[in-house]
Amino acid sequence: MTSILVLNGPNLNLLGTRQPEIYGSTTLADIEVMCHETAKTLGVTVAFEQSNVEGAMVDSLHAARGTHDGIILNAGAYTHTSVALMDAVSSIEIPTIELHLSNIHAREEFRHTSYIAKVALGIICGFGAHGYVLALEAMAQHLKARA
Repeated sequence: MTSILVLNGPNLNLLGTRQPEIYGSTTLADIEVMCHETAKTLGVTVAFEQSNVEGAMVDSLHAARGTHDGIILNAGAYTHTSVALMDAVSSIEIPTIELHLSNIHAREEFRHTSYIAKVALGIICGFGAHGYVLALEAMAQHLKARA
């Protein structure tokens, strides 16, 4: 069965309490449940990981080779700073969608630059927690078309 890794970066473990005016009141645990429900309807499996550590995220991306068919990556602030994550996504050759809860282009100028976008299949941002559903649907459709 098709497997998709949902990898979340720094501070996303604080969703629901961290700046709810920007990120909403949905917790990461709520999003994980939503992802599993969506995956079931799409006929795919989903693995869910979160780390505040850049190197651990690189390790998760490397470990995805041979295990997952697609990746949904919410790299949080590392999106704007991490050449290491960009290189990891490029190196593993697994289709990856960049995801953000907020519209990064409507926020501070430094958030407008994404290293991940340079190697991502596409970007979904600004739809809050529902963005995860959109990303899973988009990835499942992409993987089906490639099969």
